Amino acid sequence: MKELVAFDLDGTLAESKQPLGEPMAQALARLLKVAHVAVISGGDWPQFDKQVASRLSADADLSRLWLMPTTGTKLYTYQQGAWTPVYAELFDEAQKAAILTAFDAALEATGFVPEQTWGERIEDRGSQITFSALGQQAPIHAKEGWDPDFAKRKIIQADLRQRLPGLSINMGGATSIDITREGVDKAYGLKKLRDASGIALDAMMFIGDAIFPGGNDYPAKELGLDTVRVRDPQETLSVIDAIVACQK
Repeated sequence: MKELVAFDLDGTLAESKQPLGEPMAQALARLLKVAHVAVISGGDWPQFDKQVASRLSADADLSRLWLMPTTGTKLYTYQQGAWTPVYAELFDEAQKAAILTAFDAALEATGFVPEQTWGERIEDRGSQITFSALGQQAPIHAKEGWDPDFAKRKIIQADLRQRLPGLSINMGGATSIDITREGVDKAYGLKKLRDASGIALDAMMFIGDAIFPGGNDYPAKELGLDTVRVRDPQETLSVIDAIVACQK
């Protein structure tokens, strides 16, 4: 039996930047009765609050829930009736400036300029800089059709890796690329979770939709965790039901 089940967020627990559906909120509440649960993703805390924290049912055991924004460079736990930051690892201003300059150069060099965007395309999340190809507020239908096979982002990712040696550059969500400090990926976040929770890595499993080379969930597999790749939140619901049934 696994003591902790960790999840990616967008494409795994919910559609891109959308709140958890009621069936998923109920499924996580059931899972929390038999295991600790962690959610680790590239979004910052306000996105986690909107998508996850504010959507959980009243019977969910929040003391067993670990929320890890910005690829685990931040950790929030539920303490004394409120979500409380445990740590946050932030870029300095010089690092941020270098990343923003590299993004501009990479997008010009690769030529991936969409016909329409919705909101800002680059977001400073403190410990992570995130590029969203169609903008932060793009509708789901537009995002799902832009780069379904990750081919466009792989080209941008390769260019950025030439411009930003020493930083981690990974694809996430439907249209995004996340940049963090060197060595920061979901494996890094899961090791931080191990240290904070006291739960060994071999007592964890990871579920995500991007468990493939270059995907931002793949480091969990490289770390040696048992992993389950899912197509979408609907498949995640089935996996959770199976885990709960086995853990009883």
